[in-house]
Amino acid sequence: MLNNKSILITGGTGSFGKRFVSRILSKYKKIKRVVIYSRDELKQLEMSNEINIKLYPSVRYFIGDVRDKERLTFALNNIDYVIHCAALKQVPTAEYNPLEYIKTNVIGAQNVIEACLSQRCIKKVIALSTDKAAAPINLYGATKFCADKLFISANNITGEKNLIFSVVRYGNVLGSRGSVVPRFLKQRKNGKLQVTDLNMTRFNITLDESVEFVLWVLANCTGGEIFVPKIPSYKLSDVVEVIGSGCKIKNIGIRSGEKLHEEMITKNDSVNTVDFGKCYAILSPDLLHEENYIKNYCKLKKAKLLKKIFSYNSEKNRNFLSKEKIKKLIKKEFNYTL
Repeated sequence: MLNNKSILITGGTGSFGKRFVSRILSKYKKIKRVVIYSRDELKQLEMSNEINIKLYPSVRYFIGDVRDKERLTFALNNIDYVIHCAALKQVPTAEYNPLEYIKTNVIGAQNVIEACLSQRCIKKVIALSTDKAAAPINLYGATKFCADKLFISANNITGEKNLIFSVVRYGNVLGSRGSVVPRFLKQRKNGKLQVTDLNMTRFNITLDESVEFVLWVLANCTGGEIFVPKIPSYKLSDVVEVIGSGCKIKNIGIRSGEKLHEEMITKNDSVNTVDFGKCYAILSPDLLHEENYIKNYCKLKKAKLLKKIFSYNSEKNRNFLSKEKIKKLIKKEFNYTL
């Protein structure tokens, strides 16, 4: 799929970007170009020490910000596929700096769309979203909700271009910067765990799983979908019990803008949702007026139309990680034995 193709990853020095680049370089031996587009020169330097351009001559490191459409347009020259990962993501920080999040997550998303529309070679754009974009209750979630809408609606203005936009939405990535497990492992050394609410549940996906899912979406999307993987949940109380054995637990309460349970498909979106078996796809409402659109889509993609209204959330998920499975994941992802 990516052999003899060029791909650009915005926010490419983040947790996902680094793992994604490593994966495609090992899987596809004839990639024409991999452009890592980000604004942090130190992270690019650190990443280039791991993924060196002498060993991987197809790799390019571009300093740039998604707020800068001119630079973005220049970086997208002769690119075939775009993975848009760049975003500001910390919930409390967003509440204090709302305009900065809007500039990056919303206006930056629109810049990506317009820059891609100005190119002739780009065929597919995949934007990474978050569970917090479903029925958002915080500023970060609201900006990602807007970004999702922008990417889906961009399919309406492609004209005769062979260009499509789709979105990938998933929950917590185990091991990503700022996630709860590495924070708890660090706190464990001091014998004290700061816990927001033991009643919380969260979806869980590993970095490798998220990378493979995005590659699957890149191969299978037709434009206008929000793809949601079927992944397990975990109880925060189980994670605390596994990591915090023998530690003092301090309940600090839910942070501003935080949900007790994650949701990736709302009841309102479920009426436009089809089932691929390994994942769901929320179809664009803009296309539903077309006669037999969902029926034809399901036939084309071998998906199943869901006739019942439902909410796909971490509390009611049928698949939960056991404590033993949590231990095994921590050992695998962090090389840490509990």
